[in-house]
Amino acid sequence: MPPTPATSLPVPVPVPVHYTRLESPLGELLLTADPDGTLTSLSVPGQKGGRTVEEGWIHDPALFRAAGEQLAAYFAGELKEFRLPLRASGTAFRERVWDALDTVPHGATTSYGEIAARIGASRAAVRAVGGAVGANPLLIVRPCHRVIGADGSMTGYAGGLERKLRLLELEGSH
Repeated sequence: MPPTPATSLPVPVPVPVHYTRLESPLGELLLTADPDGTLTSLSVPGQKGGRTVEEGWIHDPALFRAAGEQLAAYFAGELKEFRLPLRASGTAFRERVWDALDTVPHGATTSYGEIAARIGASRAAVRAVGGAVGANPLLIVRPCHRVIGADGSMTGYAGGLERKLRLLELEGSH
């Protein structure tokens, strides 16, 4: 019997990362997107786990026009809900947490325990929820800054507690 020919799997082609930088009251923001304009990350300077421009990335400010306009309106107090295509990949658990963040309205806050309840996780999952909130790659537009301690305390924020407080003050929730 002749040997079976080896089959090779297709090698995935990396999706090019497009980026721009935008000035904001929080400092220079770094935004990344897929070629179709779907926002994949938004970082602030010095952010824990934030992104930095890498070799091969494509500087493409025009791709971020809508994001820039919406962020400017948000910081001016004129926009309460972002309407941008977003794509963040993580574990199924993290994605459920991130989806729950999108349901916290402008001007409101919630706790890690409340997020756990929203996604059907037990109270024991509060630490895991905190980890998922802290790993949110889309600061500001996916409002992880609206999650506070159950006692109302200002708890961690990848962009720093001072920025978290400024965002909550901007939204009138602190």
